[in-house]
Amino acid sequence: MERETTHQAWLGTTACILLCLCTGPTGAEWAYAGHGGQSEWPSLFPECGGPSQSPVDVVTTQTRHEPSLITPQLLGYHQHRDTPFTLTNNGHTVEMSLPNWMGVAGLPWQFSAVQLHLHWGNGMNMAVGSEHTTDGQSASAELHVVHYNSELYANTSEAKSQENGLAVLAVLIEAGEEMNQAYDNILNHLDLIRHAGLSVAIPAFDVQALLPADLSRYFRYNGSLTTPPCHQSVLWTIFSERVKVSHSQLIMLETVLFSSKADEIQPTMLQNNYRSTQPLNHRVVLSSFIPGPVKIYTAGEIFAILLGCLCGCVGMAMIVHFIVKTFRAKDVTKDLKKDVTLHTTSDPGATEEATPQSEP
Repeated sequence: MERETTHQAWLGTTACILLCLCTGPTGAEWAYAGHGGQSEWPSLFPECGGPSQSPVDVVTTQTRHEPSLITPQLLGYHQHRDTPFTLTNNGHTVEMSLPNWMGVAGLPWQFSAVQLHLHWGNGMNMAVGSEHTTDGQSASAELHVVHYNSELYANTSEAKSQENGLAVLAVLIEAGEEMNQAYDNILNHLDLIRHAGLSVAIPAFDVQALLPADLSRYFRYNGSLTTPPCHQSVLWTIFSERVKVSHSQLIMLETVLFSSKADEIQPTMLQNNYRSTQPLNHRVVLSSFIPGPVKIYTAGEIFAILLGCLCGCVGMAMIVHFIVKTFRAKDVTKDLKKDVTLHTTSDPGATEEATPQSEP
């Protein structure tokens, strides 16, 4: 009983710390819309008006291929050691703490994991909800895995406001037909933290399963936190391959949580918690690959393409057969005419015999 009480107290303390992070140095509160909304961020938090803000729109034709970019190496993501994770509704997102023995290598420095969280839309438009966009197109949601530079700084608090202090892995999420079991490890516990300030311990799981299979294709640029105080200290890695969750999973994410506390008379849904894209301001987005036009086809489109190819092949075969048959018929006709001609010229007596002689 004493152990359980201690654990609950620790969860409460963690929730308070996370809620404190949602206010600025002067205690100013912020929101995504309305009072304290995005348009007011630069006045409440001056760094939010800086020249290197995030998120951005990645225009693939304007990225620069950088062959030296290597595949990020995830450290300890598989090894959860059965230590529970803490899932928190901080009023702005759902956030899951990560142990600092998790990390990522293959970047300019070694980075240790801090937490992961999500951004999403409003349960109506499934094509909107991500923070970063690609060629002007949004995804349904976005996952951020936050790390701090453990080579240069002692902890997150020190690193978050410093140059090269943080590294975030970003995953664009879209709705599909199949359930994503990895994301159920988070979504199945949202009912327990519906209101702001609530936390719950959840069973540990393989965090790498939340990321795409192909980690070698990504975009990278220098930017900022996408929430106040918008410190411009983040090295962003945005994976090109998207992750899919089912429509029901996306709706669960978008409709279960509240940004208000349980005791508030008029509860407010936690929705549209994504920041608008910011100007690049001469920054260059690097790519680990040479981007090309990619068309994502639906199952119906794939079936239509295959059917069209099949019909085309059958039609081509029939045309070839008709042409061959026509040429063969012409060859046979020529051979017959040739035979008749040869027969006629080789037996002239038969012609004379067939012609009647006139009487003298």
